[in-house]
Amino acid sequence: MNQRTTNPQSAIPSVDKMLRAPMLAEALGLHGRIAVTDAVRTVLASVRRGLMAGEPVETREDAVALQVIAVLKSLAQPSLVRVFNLTGTILHTNLGRAPLPPEAVEAMVAAAGACNLEYDLEKGARGERDTHIEPLLQRLTGAEAATVVNNNAAAVLLVLNSLARDQSVLVSRGELIEIGGAFRIPDIMARAGCYLR
Repeated sequence: MNQRTTNPQSAIPSVDKMLRAPMLAEALGLHGRIAVTDAVRTVLASVRRGLMAGEPVETREDAVALQVIAVLKSLAQPSLVRVFNLTGTILHTNLGRAPLPPEAVEAMVAAAGACNLEYDLEKGARGERDTHIEPLLQRLTGAEAATVVNNNAAAVLLVLNSLARDQSVLVSRGELIEIGGAFRIPDIMARAGCYLR
């Protein structure tokens, strides 16, 4: 017997051979070459480790292809899943905060495709995205102007930078918190050009 037949590693198909495997043709069309190549390398590395550890592993092309497909399906699954909020906290920051009413979901779906986000249909020219929400917020709050950001850290930074730049801002020790587990109040204030007192 030659060394190739006695070496169990030689039974492992190459990355190139796996990418040409008929069983992965559909996966290449669905996920693209880069994703499939990464999945093939992941599976082949696992097969290699198993062989080195003396574990029973499949090295046949079709068996490896099935593992690659399973990896790709797993990666394509969304990480967000619906859960029940039984914590007693209605607006739980770790559980998605406030549930969206059906009207809000419908509005999100309507805006998910091509829409006049920054286009003024009357003028036939570029518009401002704030024009959709600013009048509503002005009527609701009585504010002179308004804008929308997607998190509290951004809101705090904008407010401080706009209203208190180069000034001292009073914050109680109990409010020296982290927003979202990553943005610390002192850091946000420093970025906004304010002095923490």
